[in-house]
Amino acid sequence: MKDLVGRARNARKLGKWHEAYYAYKAAFDAAEAVPSAIGERAELAGELGLCALALRKYREAAEHLTWSLEQGHALTDEVRLRFEVGQARAAFYLVRVLLSVDPPDAEVLIDGKSIGRTERIYKLFLDPGRHMVRARAPGREDALHVVSASAGSEIEIAMQLPRLPVSGAKEAPAAPEAASASPAARPQASSPWASWPGTLRIAGIGLTVAAGSLGAAFMVRASTTDGDLDERNARLDAAGVSPGVCREPPKPATCSELTRLRRERDLFAGLGTAMVVTSGLVGAATLASFFADLSFLRTEPTKARLALTPTVTPAQLGLVAYGAW
Repeated sequence: MKDLVGRARNARKLGKWHEAYYAYKAAFDAAEAVPSAIGERAELAGELGLCALALRKYREAAEHLTWSLEQGHALTDEVRLRFEVGQARAAFYLVRVLLSVDPPDAEVLIDGKSIGRTERIYKLFLDPGRHMVRARAPGREDALHVVSASAGSEIEIAMQLPRLPVSGAKEAPAAPEAASASPAARPQASSPWASWPGTLRIAGIGLTVAAGSLGAAFMVRASTTDGDLDERNARLDAAGVSPGVCREPPKPATCSELTRLRRERDLFAGLGTAMVVTSGLVGAATLASFFADLSFLRTEPTKARLALTPTVTPAQLGLVAYGAW
């Protein structure tokens, strides 16, 4: 091993970094078989990391230097300073990840490749970009975490693997059916106000009342205007004015007032009639909904049928109902 170390140092002094790298790597692997050589292995790991840094193997350099510095008690101050500077230079090109895993014996994989050791807290170095971190353990659910960061970033990740649910539990036996089952409860008839048809019925009733009230008000106004018109005509007759005086020019000022009253009477009469007809139609539709066969709301269609038809004549307004109950 001493020959390997000597050859590695000479190659490093000459700037032959590839030769120095492989010599330090062989010496480090040879020292691994000697448990008492922890101090020597720590220094060899650091030197190997500096060679990897010179070869731009930043991730390998950071990992070797980090492990070496963790054995700080085995390094001299001068050597530790060299390794700390080298680690900082390598980390500048990498993403530093501090990963904690529970349980600590879970296997950790980076981009599908196992890192080959189990710890509770890992100090990892990843190349910039996107990586998939996965942890798995027997009897536990896998944990996944996506890392996406730029060079020089530091990320902390905590991964906890929950236990898998216990499977194979025996299902409780089904209870035996009773010898005499009670008769099924008779479904209750749905309320006529149930669901959205009930909302439409309420709206229909409100619209019927409102339209009827407005129609009545317009009819009263038209009747009042008609009374005023009759009263003015009576005054003209009493004054001896001919009924056809407003048909020929020049028309007296009274004619314009009579024309205005006629138009106002006709307008309110028309509005009143329209409101009353609308009220009747809406009321008929609302009333018919209580007797119509709403098969999509009930399990059995009703046998009763009722049809309502609004009728309007010059003398009256009403509804004609016909059907079978």
